[in-house]
Amino acid sequence: MRGLRAWWGGTPPYVVALFLMVTPVWAVQPDEMLADPALEARARAISHDIRCPVCQGETIDDSNAPIARDLRIIIRERLVAGDTDAEVVDYIVARYGEGVLFNPPAKGVNLVLWLAGPALLLAGVAVAVTAGRRRMAPEVSLTAEEEARLKEILKE
Repeated sequence: MRGLRAWWGGTPPYVVALFLMVTPVWAVQPDEMLADPALEARARAISHDIRCPVCQGETIDDSNAPIARDLRIIIRERLVAGDTDAEVVDYIVARYGEGVLFNPPAKGVNLVLWLAGPALLLAGVAVAVTAGRRRMAPEVSLTAEEEARLKEILKE
């Protein structure tokens, strides 16, 4: 115990036990899981790319929102019915829109969003280069009289 306490810097053991008990919580409930491991793996892969309409920043696998549970069940039902992965995603997108996709396809209005980042990056580089060129002082040649005066000053 003495070595453990020295290693943890005097942290009380109950704090260490509390940190060891913390584990990630997965929203997928056992009653949602499919008996077929291959279908369940496909369902997990699909739901990993679907955004929860309520939480926005979480996949439906990670969300505890009721709509996320409904979407997980719909995905599994469609897979059991024999749909392909693409058909399942198309089914979800048809009902909830492309906003539920974490990686929407680069077509239509989404194409503007896909191209906006690189276009703004190139515009920023162009502005930086132009500003840098303007700041550079043009080379000015000295007259013979100015060069003589400069040599005089440098000798002193």
